[in-house]
Amino acid sequence: MGSLIKKRRKRMRKKKYRKMRRRTRFQRRKGR
Repeated sequence: MGSLIKKRRKRMRKKKYRKMRRRTRFQRRKGR
């Protein structure tokens, strides 16, 4: 799952990344 989040984070670096930043932070801790 860590690789999927890294790839998704690169694509959501635009405005979407700001809205999903809270959800990505939780998943990034579990993937890492």
